[in-house]
Order: sequence, then structure tokens, then C-alpha cells
Amino acid sequence: MGLQPESHTTVLRAEAVAALVQNPDGFYVDGTFGRGGHSAEILKRLSSKGRLLAIDKDPEACAWANQYFVSDERFVIERGCFEDLALIVERHLGAGRVSGVLLDLGVSSPQLDDSSRGFSFLRDGPLDMRMDPDRGQSAAHWLAVASIDEVTRVLRDYGEEKHARRMARAIVAARDEAPITRTGQLASIITEANPSWEKHKHPATRAFQAIRIFINRELEEIHQLLDSVLDVLAVGGLLVVISFHSLEDRIIKRFIRGHERPVVPKGLPIRDSEIVRRMRSVGKVIKASEQEIAANPRARSAVMRVAEKLV
Repeated sequence: MGLQPESHTTVLRAEAVAALVQNPDGFYVDGTFGRGGHSAEILKRLSSKGRLLAIDKDPEACAWANQYFVSDERFVIERGCFEDLALIVERHLGAGRVSGVLLDLGVSSPQLDDSSRGFSFLRDGPLDMRMDPDRGQSAAHWLAVASIDEVTRVLRDYGEEKHARRMARAIVAARDEAPITRTGQLASIITEANPSWEKHKHPATRAFQAIRIFINRELEEIHQLLDSVLDVLAVGGLLVVISFHSLEDRIIKRFIRGHERPVVPKGLPIRDSEIVRRMRSVGKVIKASEQEIAANPRARSAVMRVAEKLV
């Protein structure tokens, strides 16, 4: 393929792809292409009959793929969101024929490292935070109009920030003085409003994470994808998900468990053998090794789950 070296380190690359690719002739989906770390590894394991469909909402990720990956006839990428998964797969591979779907959730390293995208509290830039810059409102636009209650809810629910109300008041007070348009501004406001800094964690970490998740509707999109993933997968197909946030992992865990051990209404006369179980967990939860975390600190919160479609 003549690929340019990755601009970031892909978390759990070997573990994820080893779990995913069980059939070299199979059809696979990389639902979060990023800069192609997982895709490159998947292609190494595929035969000439295998196919890989990559999806990403970020135009920069798609441009990267079109520059460095499309010369491989087994590979195709399409720009889209999780909610578009079923339609995109139907167009390229056909529903119910996919051997495995890989999801690497959250923000990618190139997005974090590019100050112009507005994701990072460590690099000053325009306060945007949209993974798809052509869709939705920016973080700056939302913060300009959101109420104290709404900002509090987002910081509390999506960032699990215990000082959410205090930070929300500080944000609204600051915007009354001047518009908040830069990441440096917001990081400074939140840092000053945070009375208890966590060891080895920037005081604005949770708040930035919460706003990013809200702006990009990340949790809602995960639910939308999961609603269609079983229709996409073939029987025996695998779902491999890497999450970096407890809220994301909780959604994945409940989805797998719900199909692995469906709840039967109390008093319903049904035998255990008659319960339809559509999925089963494969192996234990996998986390990054100490060596990987030492080389890439962003891997420390990674959690990988694998499940197989049964029927």
C-alpha cells in the first residue's frame, strides 16, 4: 500500500485485530478509521478475497484514507456517522454478511493534537470540538447560549464532574464579560473554578471531555449504531469495541449482556432452552499493558470488549 507512517499510536491495535479477524476471506468494517492504524493491521490479515469497509465522520480522516489506503482494492472508505452504518454497509458489503465490526470510540490523537480543531485544553485554538466540522454547532456557539442548568447537566452527566455547578456558574459569569471562543480561555475558567485537582490529571479534563461528548452526540450515536449492528453482522460475526470512558463502556457492556442474558418477564412460562440469546461475550475484558501505557499514556483508560452474534 505504500502507507505513510501513522501520526499517532493506535491503542490495542494487535489485540483488537487478532480478536476481530477470524476469517481472512471475510468482510470487515472499521467504524472509526481515524488514521488507519487498525485498518492497516486488518488488511495485513486479509486474503485477496477479504474486504474492508472503513467509515469516519471526520473529513481529514477520509482524506488520509484516500491518499494512503485506496490503492488497495480490498479497501473502501465512506464518510458517515454511526447512524449511517447499516446503509453504508448495505451499499458496499450487503447486510448480514459482515464477519466483524471494529469500533475505537472517542476522539483520535490527531484531533487532539491539532489545536485548530478545539479539542485540547493543552493547546490554545478556536473552541470548536466538532468531529465533523460540517455538522452541528461548535462548543463556542453552545456555550454562548446555554443556561447554567444546561451546562451543569452536561458536565455532570457526560463528564462525571462533581464540581459541575460551580464550573457552570464560572463559565456563564465569564461569558458575560467576554465571549468564550478559545480553548485556552475555557481551560483557564474551568481550572480556576475547580477546587480539587486530581493527581496526574489536568483540572479541565472532565469538563472538556463532557462538552466534546455532548457536542458530537457521542453516546446517542453509539446507541444508534448498536441498534443496527446485529443486522449488519453475519451469524458468527464479531463486534470488537474499544472505549475510553466509563459511560461508553457501560453502554457496550449493557448491550452485550442484554442479548447474552435477556430478561424474561416474571411469571412467564418459558424454559431456559427457549430463550433466544443473540450474542455471547468472547473472552474477558482486555486493557492496555503496562508497556503500552508507558509508551502511550492515552491508553491507560482503554477497555476492549468482544462479542459474537449467535443468531
